[in-house]
Amino acid sequence: MEWSDIRIFLAIARAGTLQGAARAIGQTQPTMGRRLRALEESVGHALFQRTADGLVLTDEGAAMLGHAERMEQEALALERALAGQDDALEGSVRISSSDWFGVHVLAPVIAAFIHAHPRVSVELLTDTRLLDLARREADLVFRIRPFDEPDIVQRKLMHMEYALYGARDVTPPVLGDGTGCGLVTMDAAFAEMPDVQWLRDLLPNAHQVFGSNHREAQARLCAAGVGVAVLPCLLADRIDGLQRIVTDTAPPGRDVWVGYHKDLRRVPRLRALLDATIATLSTVA
Repeated sequence: MEWSDIRIFLAIARAGTLQGAARAIGQTQPTMGRRLRALEESVGHALFQRTADGLVLTDEGAAMLGHAERMEQEALALERALAGQDDALEGSVRISSSDWFGVHVLAPVIAAFIHAHPRVSVELLTDTRLLDLARREADLVFRIRPFDEPDIVQRKLMHMEYALYGARDVTPPVLGDGTGCGLVTMDAAFAEMPDVQWLRDLLPNAHQVFGSNHREAQARLCAAGVGVAVLPCLLADRIDGLQRIVTDTAPPGRDVWVGYHKDLRRVPRLRALLDATIATLSTVA
């Protein structure tokens, strides 16, 4: 068996469909199907049962899964070990963050870094999903919660202030209990976030007019006069057409954490990019 076939087996087991697995590892769906059939022929067993809901592991596939995951752990450990021995300031660094943080906060840092180190290629993934550092889905991850995965080196990068915003060309509303006020806020999946709860407590009789997990979309709708929104100041203060609305108490802010796998701590390009980010953001936090 080839490791590349085992990697495909794992992707299908995790996604449950050929389409999802192909998207996860950057292959086409027909290629995934062809490679799976070849793997099943080589081991002499059907590894997945085809159902209306997708692909489900057979008993033989389930027996193979633990061994395949251990093979993956060793392959990834080897990859990280080799990356950690690279002392050249060249190569690629894959970083991950939320969409607005990547565009408005990290992009200027990355631009300056690339100008200084043109032999380094930086890839930015904006994803609400928590990417797996051990599998090198990303090398450097920025997020608003600490890491609890093993073998991750992490630090609190900065604290972000939040504030209530409205459209600049609209007279700031008399908020009261929120009666007649429209809310631009997170969608239902993020209803328990601290700033969402704060807004609901501040304006209990307000009604939601727009919900999204995309902070910049919230900011744009707010600037268009659709309603008021609690936004990160690092984002909202960069958007034309917004003004802060003074409240008796400020909405809760959030900490930004950055983490990477311990095996990459001596990779010069990663350290250089992290140092540049820390140096820049320490002046705006």
